[in-house]
Amino acid sequence: MKQLPRYLRKSIIFCYVPNMIEVKELSKYFDDKPAVDRVSFQIEEGKTMILLGTSGCGKTTTMKMINRLIEPSSGHVFVGGKDVQKLAPEALRRNIGYVIQSIGLFPHYTVAQNIGLVPSLLHWPEHKITARCSELMELIGLPLNLLNRLPHGLSGGQQQRVGLARALAADPQLILLDEPFGALDPLTKEQILKEFMTLDTLKKKTILMVTHDVFEAVTLGDTICLMDKGKIQQQGTPHELIFKPVNPFVRSFFNAQRFRLELQVVQLKDILKWVEVSPAEETPGPVRSIELPSHSSLLETLEILEKEDVEGLRTYEAGKEKKLGKSLRREQLLRYFYQLKKEWA
Repeated sequence: MKQLPRYLRKSIIFCYVPNMIEVKELSKYFDDKPAVDRVSFQIEEGKTMILLGTSGCGKTTTMKMINRLIEPSSGHVFVGGKDVQKLAPEALRRNIGYVIQSIGLFPHYTVAQNIGLVPSLLHWPEHKITARCSELMELIGLPLNLLNRLPHGLSGGQQQRVGLARALAADPQLILLDEPFGALDPLTKEQILKEFMTLDTLKKKTILMVTHDVFEAVTLGDTICLMDKGKIQQQGTPHELIFKPVNPFVRSFFNAQRFRLELQVVQLKDILKWVEVSPAEETPGPVRSIELPSHSSLLETLEILEKEDVEGLRTYEAGKEKKLGKSLRREQLLRYFYQLKKEWA
């Protein structure tokens, strides 16, 4: 069998093992005080977990122990089935995408050099690096004429996109995001957040993200790990943390935005049990309406109804030839929402 080129051999360190994170009894002490106290969790391949909590709760320290920017006091971290303590830190990090709040672009490197940094360290041929840079610029929605520009010539939102492109450059299956949107203004943050959710390439990755923004957490996470004082208070789906908190801390943590978060967690398909679903035939409705897939959040739906200035909604189950046989008004959606809350209480 012909031997693979060196750049390919180096880039497939984790290709033949399950790509996930497993953290076991992980602890970190500073001056004999626990910053992280016996934390354990798993992230399934292709899923997104959010480490959520207030400043100083230990979430960033936990993330940095995964790629060995901080060494643990005790416990174990496995990436792709391998104990990270048995891997060289440099080799480990080259196979993990990493995006931080301050973006961390090298100021004297062009956009192309920043994006191509890890592939060059993995000894990819130049033509492959150039092609990958162009591919990623298209993916993140930036024009190719920015490739030769230095970071200071970009806006904050553009720099954040380049930071994401750099993390994706070597096509790692694991990506760590440490407050990736925290430095952006609200409008730019909202725009990038929406784009982030639609990137097909990220839907195939295993992602661990640190944030203190509860709306980001319930919007992006398949699961959430809520921390306080170095300990995990609750792990579960956004639905479980919002509607089934296990203790007073978890309940109070979400109280400031509870109504908006509840609307975000509930999807149209959750309320279809109260609505007649009929075959895909257009049934004239009494009001002008729009059509949205059933996985749309209730919050997104209400915002679109207001923005488009329409009174009614038709929904359909994605991948199925079924469509709601009548339009739903806003007040009906909210009534079903409160019925759902009573059932879940």
